Amino acid sequence: MKLNNNLLTRTLTGIVFIILLVGCILHGPQTFVMLFAVVSAMTIWEFCTILNRYADAHINRFITTIAGVYLFFAVFGFNLNVMDSNIFIPYLLLLLYLMVSELYKAHPKDIQNIAFTMMAQLYIALPFALLNVLTFVFAHDNGLDIYPSTPIAYIWVYVLSIFIFLWTNDTGAYCVGTLCGKHRLFPRISPKKSWEGSIGGAIVALAASQIIASFEFGEVFVVGNPLMNRLAWGGLSLVVIIFGTWGDLFESMLKRRLGIKDSGNILPGHGGMLDRFDSALFAIPAAVIYISTLQYFTL
Repeated sequence: MKLNNNLLTRTLTGIVFIILLVGCILHGPQTFVMLFAVVSAMTIWEFCTILNRYADAHINRFITTIAGVYLFFAVFGFNLNVMDSNIFIPYLLLLLYLMVSELYKAHPKDIQNIAFTMMAQLYIALPFALLNVLTFVFAHDNGLDIYPSTPIAYIWVYVLSIFIFLWTNDTGAYCVGTLCGKHRLFPRISPKKSWEGSIGGAIVALAASQIIASFEFGEVFVVGNPLMNRLAWGGLSLVVIIFGTWGDLFESMLKRRLGIKDSGNILPGHGGMLDRFDSALFAIPAAVIYISTLQYFTL
């Protein structure tokens, strides 16, 4: 009965989580920006909390979180062409403050504190900020939701497709791995993952990419859109699931070193925010590099 209750809780939480995420992305740029600004803040705060609690660190959670959220809005404003590069100066000042402030603390692991603080920015804040690069794209005025003062369109399909590939990969990997998983993928870090499950998940995600490719999501609107064919969409799905798997393994390594099972308990049955977005934190920068590279050779 306890197992059934846990499964029910996990399922209901997952459904609500997906509805909220997809709904905010599809609703428009305002809900997208507010959602991921909040997600970024919660994930950074959670990351700092577990390091302070289990790694004998003393990170300034408040300023570190403020810096990460500011980076998100700074990249948003810069990518929207409403602000120049000076928008990043306050962010640099926050980083300098976080480093200089360690000079005035008596904590014996000051270098570790600085390293973990910068890790929070690189590992969490930067990937979430890069979502703006994928979402707000230079476009012609052909009916998309474009900001009046800038030639920028809100293209939600890139970001949503990343999460779809991650979700379908996880589902396929779980089903195939449960049925016939025998060969461990990375036993030192995650003994439950198998090669069979990973291959099964990749096939399901590739199938999802071909379904997405059958729709014309803004391809006539976006200047230099690189995802114009099934091969390009298939490539994106492979990039996302490969780096997403590494992201999952990275967080597993982190939790193993800290001796914890979950990064938090804010999501019943699913753990913390870091547990839910661990794959995305590696997949998002990889997707930006992939799409930018294709776009460079397309233009």
